[in-house]
Amino acid sequence: MDTEGTEGTVRVDAWIWSVRLTKTRSDAATACRAGHVRVNGERVKPAHGLKAGDQVRLFHAGRERVVVVSKIIRKRVGAPVAVECYVDNSPPPPPRELTASAGVRDRGAGRPTKRDRRDMERLRGGTPSA
Repeated sequence: MDTEGTEGTVRVDAWIWSVRLTKTRSDAATACRAGHVRVNGERVKPAHGLKAGDQVRLFHAGRERVVVVSKIIRKRVGAPVAVECYVDNSPPPPPRELTASAGVRDRGAGRPTKRDRRDMERLRGGTPSA
């Protein structure tokens, strides 16, 4: 079985895991089933065949990744080799200053009060439980 090359196809979940866009193949398959993976603009299942030249959009870990497949690989490789298997067209991640630092409390402030907890829940986007 050929582990590298530009010929043939490979499962999209296996390729996403092989080029280290997700930590586990299970995460890649779950992302596909949840509709967070698009190949050439279409939502795909984990077993969808991927070939060189396809554009893969992956929304994972709060960030969108847009990559164009340049090399088909079937087994997980090291990071320097993985980067050579795709062209990254992803938008830059948001600056750290813009991300909310919800839940950070001063050291020694003790346990949060009920009001503090509700404020933290509101910042995280959840609805506070009664």
